[in-house]
Amino acid sequence: MSVGCPAVSVTGLYKSFVDGNEQVRVLENLTFTLPLHHSTALVGPSGSGKSTLINILTGIEPPDAGAIRLFGETVSHSSQKRWSQLRGQCIATVFQDANLMPTLSLANNIRLRAQLAGTSDANAEHWLNLLGLDNLGHRFPDQVSGGQRQRAALAMAFAMRPALLLADEPTGSLDVATARQVADALFHHQQDTGCPMLLSTHDPVLAARCDTTLSLMATGLGDP
Repeated sequence: MSVGCPAVSVTGLYKSFVDGNEQVRVLENLTFTLPLHHSTALVGPSGSGKSTLINILTGIEPPDAGAIRLFGETVSHSSQKRWSQLRGQCIATVFQDANLMPTLSLANNIRLRAQLAGTSDANAEHWLNLLGLDNLGHRFPDQVSGGQRQRAALAMAFAMRPALLLADEPTGSLDVATARQVADALFHHQQDTGCPMLLSTHDPVLAARCDTTLSLMATGLGDP
């Protein structure tokens, strides 16, 4: 991947789903770039395709048409092996619900994610402490609160040392105080590391903290 190119470059992206007997277009001729070191807020009502776009950029869903370039590399959804490599080593995704393995402690979730990404630093305690989870590393996901699980999910993402961070409503299910802690952690990490971030959110205050905003229009079909 060329480091001199935008982190993400999308051109002419189309995506539709079948709703009953009707084909509903969610993304239509979407074109945008996410520059290096920048954060972009992805905003729009339910049905505008925010989660769909995140899934396309992680290789989970294929677009109907369009081109995607990540750091100058054209990536095709016909190559699932390449997408798997990108998800494992380069792209960290944080979802609304923390994606933790229930059979591993918080610390071991972080260590495993870092190891899978090939990073030499798997210091789980560092990341847990950074996110205010001191002395909780030995606990399992069902032994901590939802907000603590979400911060552990952030720690997993940060421990990857990713080239790109995608966040899909990461504070959507949290109370106001915890949501602020999670948002602060996201933006501090993005600013400290320069890792480009695409942040999907319904929160205008959160969106305003990003460098730029990408607005999607609703089509009537809810986000997956």
